[in-house]
Amino acid sequence: MSGGMDRINQSSVTEFLLLGLSESPAQQPLLFGIFLGMYLVTVLGNLLIILAISFDPHLHTPMYFFLANLSFADACFSSTTIPKMLVNIQTHSQTISYGGCLAQMQFFMIFGALDDFLLGVMAYDRYVAICKPLHYSTLMSPFVCVLFLIACWVLTILAALLHTLLMARLSFCAGNTIHHFFCDVVPLLQLSCSDISTNQVALFIVASMILTGPLFLIILSYSHIISSVLRVPSASGRQKAFSTCGSHLTVVFLFYGTAIGVYLCPPSSHSGGKDKVAAVFYTVVTPMLNPFIYSLRNNDMKTALRRLFGIHNCLPRNSNVFVF
Repeated sequence: MSGGMDRINQSSVTEFLLLGLSESPAQQPLLFGIFLGMYLVTVLGNLLIILAISFDPHLHTPMYFFLANLSFADACFSSTTIPKMLVNIQTHSQTISYGGCLAQMQFFMIFGALDDFLLGVMAYDRYVAICKPLHYSTLMSPFVCVLFLIACWVLTILAALLHTLLMARLSFCAGNTIHHFFCDVVPLLQLSCSDISTNQVALFIVASMILTGPLFLIILSYSHIISSVLRVPSASGRQKAFSTCGSHLTVVFLFYGTAIGVYLCPPSSHSGGKDKVAAVFYTVVTPMLNPFIYSLRNNDMKTALRRLFGIHNCLPRNSNVFVF
């Protein structure tokens, strides 16, 4: 009988406390202003990309199809965590319900994993366009692009659902204070008094596939791309291509490097402060940078944005296969 009462007490957590990035009241207005600005830039920047691609028929190609979906994923990815943090700062409340915490965790994993897969698919698309241009229309046909997108969504939803179901079976008796600014898998597991070995194994396996799989595809694709670029006779063309590749790879490694540090490192290496800083990079910084890196360096995208705002460009459309 006492065992049953203990079980009830262990499972009676109805809400969690999100401590946020800082517990200092003096820092809250500064954090609110910084993250509100970054969130608005992220959402507006990615929304502009989606609108520009949607309304410009010249951009109805596989590359921009995946870019529009990446922009959607980035906007949603940031929206799963930042608005709640801003509301908590503004209302001086740190609470989130048990159900709301699991829902936030699930949508965070869906859009985060979708980001991973789309970055990998986009790298493959550029590899085919540059290294196998004669087969591009076949290898990246509209049907194949839709299949890629469906596969990305199915895999991310299944992965998120697995972690949510495994988390829902746990009991929480080690307090309800989460040393983070959103409900993530790792800090939640630290609060559980149940056996979390199954969760940890599932986290390692799924995170390994989601993070290292697309990253390997990106590295392989860019290695072939760089090899092709080196054979370009024009020095200015090589320089422009390397500049674009360098920008892409910087953001990619920033995203994957910080995420891998959080989800694939041993549990003993986790610390609240380091994990929160890493999370800011892959949840806020990279979604904010992607519109600039993937679009504003691209002549076709600049032309589409001018048309979207009704600014007529007298210069001819001058797209370059290496500017992607």
